[in-house]
Formats: sequence, C-alpha cells, structure tokens
Amino acid sequence: MNDKTAIIIGSGPAGLTAAYELLTKTDIRPVIIEKESFVGGISRTAEYNGNRIDIGGHRFFSKSDTVMELWKKLMPLQGMPSYDDRLLGRESTLMPGGPDPDKEDRVLLVRNRVSRIYYLRRFFDYPLSLKPQTFINMGLVNTMRAGFGYIGSALHKRPENNLEDFMINRFGKQLYNMFFKNYTEKVWGRAPADINADWGAQRIKGLSLSKTVAAAVKNIAGAGKNNKNVETSLIESFYYPKFGPGQLWETMKDEVERLGGEIIFNADVTALETENGLLKSVTAKTAEGEIRREADWFISSMPISELIPALGSAVEDEDVKRIASELPYRDFITVGLLVNKLKIRNTTKIKTLSDIVPDCWIYIQEEDVKVGRLQIFNNWSPYMVKDPVNTVWVGLEYFCNEGDEMWNASDSGFIAEAVEEMVKIGILDSGDVLDSVRIKVKKAYPAYFGSYEHFDKVRRCLDGFSNLYCIGRNGQHRYNNMDHSMLTAVEAVNAIKNGGGLKDTVWNVNAEKDYHEKK
Repeated sequence: MNDKTAIIIGSGPAGLTAAYELLTKTDIRPVIIEKESFVGGISRTAEYNGNRIDIGGHRFFSKSDTVMELWKKLMPLQGMPSYDDRLLGRESTLMPGGPDPDKEDRVLLVRNRVSRIYYLRRFFDYPLSLKPQTFINMGLVNTMRAGFGYIGSALHKRPENNLEDFMINRFGKQLYNMFFKNYTEKVWGRAPADINADWGAQRIKGLSLSKTVAAAVKNIAGAGKNNKNVETSLIESFYYPKFGPGQLWETMKDEVERLGGEIIFNADVTALETENGLLKSVTAKTAEGEIRREADWFISSMPISELIPALGSAVEDEDVKRIASELPYRDFITVGLLVNKLKIRNTTKIKTLSDIVPDCWIYIQEEDVKVGRLQIFNNWSPYMVKDPVNTVWVGLEYFCNEGDEMWNASDSGFIAEAVEEMVKIGILDSGDVLDSVRIKVKKAYPAYFGSYEHFDKVRRCLDGFSNLYCIGRNGQHRYNNMDHSMLTAVEAVNAIKNGGGLKDTVWNVNAEKDYHEKK
C-alpha cells in the first residue's frame, strides 16, 4: 500500500480539480484544507430565501477539451428542454439520452450567451457589433471619432507599457474612452494607465475591433458556429449547472470524498514547516484547536500574500516578504434584489419569461453610478429563481477594497443606495423591490499594479520549494477563469506524477500569449 499524501490548500476550482486528478491518475491521497465551510471559492452558489446567486457570473466554456470533458463527466448535458425553453417554445441544444432538467438535478444546461453594455441609458452589444443600432446609439460625431481613432491606432501602435496602451492599440482612443476606461476604473479603483498590461494579456488578449469585425463577417456567412474557433468573449453559448456553478463544485467534492480524498473545513492555515528545502507539514487553526498534517507534496491555492508569511523563517529574503505583503487585490460586493419586474424593456427578438431583457449580465458603463455589472439570474438558469415567471432575481456587482467606505457600509444602507442607483439609471422602480441581500467576498480579483511589478521575485522564491505547487487564481496571483485555474491543477498533478519539477508548465497556463487561443 502506498501511503504518499498531498496537502491541498483551498477547495476552489483549482484545489478540487487537483484532488480529483490525484485520485484518478495517481496513488497519492489528497487532503484538502479549506478555510471556509463550503467549496467552490468565488465560484460557489449562494442561496437566499430560495433564490440563488452566482457570485461573479461563471460561464462554463473552455477551449480545453480536458476541462470540457471533465465538466460533462461530472454533470451530463441536458437531454430535454429546460423549464423556460419548454414554456417559450425556444429551440435548445439537447444531448440524446441526457437528463431532463425538470426531473433531475445533476445536469448541465446549454444556455445562450447574451450580454450587453448599458451606456448613455442605451444598450450596446458586447463585444461591440457593427449593427446600425450601434451607430445610432453612438451618434454621428462619436461614430466618426471612433472610426478615425481606430484607424489611427492601427497605423501608429503604442508601446504597451500599461493597460491603457494595450486597449487603445486594439480599439482606438475614442472607443477606449467610451467603453473601457470608466468600467476598468470601477473594477480596479485606478486608471488603466496605472495598471500593468499583463491584465489585458490575461483577459482580452484575443479580442480586438478587427476580430469583432471578422466575427461579424463570419456570422453573416454562416461560418461562426464552431465555438472552439471563436475568442472567449465572442462565444454565443455555454454550459451552466442547473443550480449555478456551486452545484458542479459540490458534485466534484462528493466525487473526491467518494474516491477516498479528505476535506477539512473551517481550517485556517497558519504555518508551513520546511526541512532541507522541502515542505514537511501544515498547521491550521480550527474551532477545536490546531491541527498539523505532514505530506509528501503540497499544492496551494491560498493567496500568496498569506502563503509567504505562513512559510515563516523559510523565506529569508525581506524583499520577497514585502512584495508578497503588498500584492494588491480588489474585493467584491453583490447585492441580490428580488423584484416584480424590470423597467428596461426587451426590444430584442429573443423570447424570455415575462418578456424581460434576455441578458445574462449587463456591463454598466454609466459614470454617475458605482455599480459595475448587473446579473439577471433568470436568464442564467430558470432554476436559480424560486418563481422565475412572476419575479426577477438580479445581482448588482460592486468592486471595492476591504475596509473602504463601500465595504464598511451597513447592509441596509448599502442596499438602499444600490436600489437608488438602479432607479437613477432607469433599470427598475423602487416599489417593485420584494427582497434583498448583500454578500461580500474578499480577495476576489488579484490586481496587476503596485508590488505586482516585482512578482517574479516571489515566484522564484516559491519555486525553490521543490514539492510545492502554486495553482489557481489566488495561488498564482493571476486573474484566471475557472478553466485556467483547473488547468493549473492538471499541470501540477502531471508534474507530481512525473516525479516533480516542471514548475513552468504550471505557471505558463494562461500566461503565454496564444495559450489555448487556437486549436
């Protein structure tokens, strides 16, 4: 009997995937140590009075066959229409022999992607389209400025010293000022000119006005049907668990435990002990006291700003300690509002329950409100809403810093201000609000400014521990999507399976310019 073990810190998408991969591909037994009482991290689903909130919005789409097949293995694709498709007579993609979502819970829905920008109290396609309505909404002067701005950016490329340069090179200055600058400032709390261009390389590396034009031409020609050949921001459909993203991670948790893995909840890692350059044990604080576990391998998805201090005297370089302690994050607040109806009207040809707007989420570009994005959970999945026919369940997303004015505001005061903002920009009437809740999430977004400039020094230090692998969004201080976080776990387990080393393959997931961008 092989008694090798691996300690995995964190049970988000990366941590759970690492445990699952170890159990299915090696004889190493994983033990997950989780700070919270739930799995999934920011990808969890929160429930309030029978209505579910997807914190941050999580499309299940990847250009990685490995990830797509794993999702479908855990939760099969629907074989019958979902509740709303059936009521509305909408066409839906079905898997022969797949489960009926009205009768079974363990099922992935196939959902149409609709997301738009709300700017100047009007809707714009996201990504921007070449439809006549786009130019009508922009007006003649803005349209001409946008055209000349894009031509100028195409002829004279800027050195990409920051995120502003990155965006202007791809969209031109006028479109950047209209559709990117303000929203980016909301998300990160600072101007794009102060943010490392790496953020663009992570999140919008494959998107530009030229590719938007190409996508539009392909769609007109009927050649845009294969999602694998389309940039992530341009896909038209995605998978989605019946009860939101947390349902898939709960399913993976059950599989990990069924296969012999262990998950310790409510355990806050406080120390990692080393010996001869190797990690030897982890100590965590629980309600019952401290626990200590030894292992052969360690896989960490905890924030690096917390990991470095936990290593204690094993990290001798004071500069590394400082850089890690100063790594910036943006925190996140969601306000869930249950309403009778929305004030904004559905002017599209898409049929929806109660004829609400068809968007899964809406980017709020208006400068006179703090809200950054609006989610409409009825459109993600009708099963997210207790009564999807007679009520609308929305999530208002705010970006902040832990300890700032927004973070410290009372729940009731913050919710009241959020409702006022929705009324102000014409989204809803305050008299239609039936219920509300506020949820706060720490360290939701690793940020690309401040001491991040010197992050390579921290990485070199962590790579010095040969039996330690850093994975996931916070584990690598990288703004990964779920699929990339999962792939870091897959690569880490592959490296462990091959005897160690191969750290670059883990760090290079979603870091190389063309990683998974083309098949």
